[in-house]
Amino acid sequence: MLDVLSEGFKEAKLKLKGKAVLNESNVKEAIDAIRKSLLEADVEYSVTKNFLQRVQEKALGQEVALRAGKGDSRVAVSPADHFVMICKEELEQLMGPVNAELNMAVNRPTTIMMVGLQGSGKTTSTGKLAKYLVNKDKKKPLLVAADIYRPAAVQQLKVLGERIGVPVFHKEGADPVTICKEALQKAFDLGCDVVLFDTAGRLTIDSALMQELADIQSATKPDNVLLVCDAMMGQDAVTTAKSFDERLSLSGVIMTKLDGDARGGAALSIKEVTGKPIKFLGMGEDLDRLEEFRPEGLASRILGLGDIVGLMQDFQKVAEEDQEAQALKLLQGQFSYIDFYKQIEMIQKMGSLKDLIAKMPMQDMIPKGANIDDRELTKVKAMIDSMTKRERIGQDNLDRPRMARIARGSGRPVKEVEELHKRFTAMRKMMGMLGKNMGGLLGKIPGMGTLGQMNNMRKAASQMGQMPGGLGGMGDMGSMFGDSASKPKPAFDREKQKKMRKAAKDARKRNRK
Repeated sequence: MLDVLSEGFKEAKLKLKGKAVLNESNVKEAIDAIRKSLLEADVEYSVTKNFLQRVQEKALGQEVALRAGKGDSRVAVSPADHFVMICKEELEQLMGPVNAELNMAVNRPTTIMMVGLQGSGKTTSTGKLAKYLVNKDKKKPLLVAADIYRPAAVQQLKVLGERIGVPVFHKEGADPVTICKEALQKAFDLGCDVVLFDTAGRLTIDSALMQELADIQSATKPDNVLLVCDAMMGQDAVTTAKSFDERLSLSGVIMTKLDGDARGGAALSIKEVTGKPIKFLGMGEDLDRLEEFRPEGLASRILGLGDIVGLMQDFQKVAEEDQEAQALKLLQGQFSYIDFYKQIEMIQKMGSLKDLIAKMPMQDMIPKGANIDDRELTKVKAMIDSMTKRERIGQDNLDRPRMARIARGSGRPVKEVEELHKRFTAMRKMMGMLGKNMGGLLGKIPGMGTLGQMNNMRKAASQMGQMPGGLGGMGDMGSMFGDSASKPKPAFDREKQKKMRKAAKDARKRNRK
């Protein structure tokens, strides 16, 4: 996601690395790198031009503070850091300000008209928005199947309605305007307080489509008109948004398939060109994967800074049990394969691994082109599924014959089972030692315990990082993705370096004679 954009900003930061000041020459190099990535990402040309002009003016027009923060929290700030923060501010301004609120009616059902081209994910987004309103605002939505042209469109909406537990209205043989008008009365009869019209789309914008949508708008006077827009369309998405807005006066945009687009130019262009805010992002097929659009979060991800707020929101959506109790078990070294299995399931509910890792503030640690494969989690679950209950809770030791049986049951090599168990055991041991130290830490705040305990923890962490392949998540970031570049550097041999310098010095003396 957004790989093309991120690479340009990363290259710009590298060009400024080690520079003492921001001047016209080095800022121009950084700007050129960003310009290339913005255009490759299909950001609209005038948007690119204006954005870069604002960044350049700020970078050259401001004095770079060498330190930031106050008191003990003051840290050194480089010109490269200063440039990145200027880019972040301008990206947020380009896509914002944030406005995810919907216009809610008083004393009658709120009406939301969903429009867009065919294939943009409109029907799925209608179901996602209904579930979002149920979970967030405790609303009682009614879904209206007004797309009478696309095969199985009505049935698809009925299936979505059944999955989220909300009613769906449709009238066979009726035209879309009549269906939408009669749906308003049906909402009163069922006690629903939100009505979502899933209207028809076309492969391209034509006069018949626009007239039908205008007639529905005139007949129902919706409180919100939301355009569902496919991010993978690039600049065509911006053109589409302009056409719909001119005829229907949009309230906002739901951007879909951003997780499947390495460019992401539409997300940067659409607000600037149309003046209408992106209200939601649709990420993936799952009905929970609709999130309020946060310009600061997307800007941080583009710049490789991660998005901790977004990550915590994902976690809160799927956290069902007492997470404090789970954390305590982990710190006491009582973490079992059953607990680990639950954690994997929770991660899978939060979305794809690639999307989650993109929200973590450690992008520089991830090797370029790393293969982040969700199937690794499925393989681990298969191995745990093949264990007995006693093996999962640690009552039966996993010896060689047991591992061979688990490997046969899960369809994985014995070596992968061994690596899984070694890493899991090392992690549990390390967390157990951390938990012991935390007991004294809370009362006395003397540090992290004795030097011997810390050495043991370091050894355990080292064992986790050095074990090859397999788990994807318990070693260092490089080994997670099987990258050889993350191997530990050889120890610095001071005596050897001293001898080499002396030999070079002697050679220079001989050459001078």
